[in-house]
Amino acid sequence: MKAKPQQLHEALFTTLQDRFMKNQSYHLGIDWSAVQAKLVRSPEKLKVLAAMEDSGGEPDVVGLDAQSGEFIFCDCSPESPTGRRSLCYDRKAFDSRKENKPGGSAIEMASAIGISLLTEQEYRELQELGEFDKKTSSWVKTPAEIRALGGAIFCDRRYNHVFVYHNGAESYYAARGFRGRLKV
Repeated sequence: MKAKPQQLHEALFTTLQDRFMKNQSYHLGIDWSAVQAKLVRSPEKLKVLAAMEDSGGEPDVVGLDAQSGEFIFCDCSPESPTGRRSLCYDRKAFDSRKENKPGGSAIEMASAIGISLLTEQEYRELQELGEFDKKTSSWVKTPAEIRALGGAIFCDRRYNHVFVYHNGAESYYAARGFRGRLKV
């Protein structure tokens, strides 16, 4: 028997609330009831959070945009989301591979989900909340001048330090995915 949309929303709310309560240090001063009220008024954002959850992202609130009043959700899974790995950086990189193509690209998958890749700064801010990507790595939004030369950047955490690396944008690895964020 297939679950009804209302049951799926309730299950997602329960998951998000449980995670929110478990990780209070990620969002000091933010009240769950305020987050939930915004989510109830934003069914399209709930679909995005469900896709983040379904692909292994474990989204949680990591802040509040002071200007817009929007809550910032980010993928907080310990490692790069399992359902978003083995991807090259973007469509141009995907098309450049003549053989051994990956399953897709990070930029296209993020767009399909409805999220944006973290910037290097956003990735560093996430790492201030905990220790992420200790065994994996995550593509991050690459500056246009680097991408124009065929490269892309990714980050991880090793030796209690956040590292930024480069690779050809067409490369892909089983342990590299991407993290995203959403404002609600």
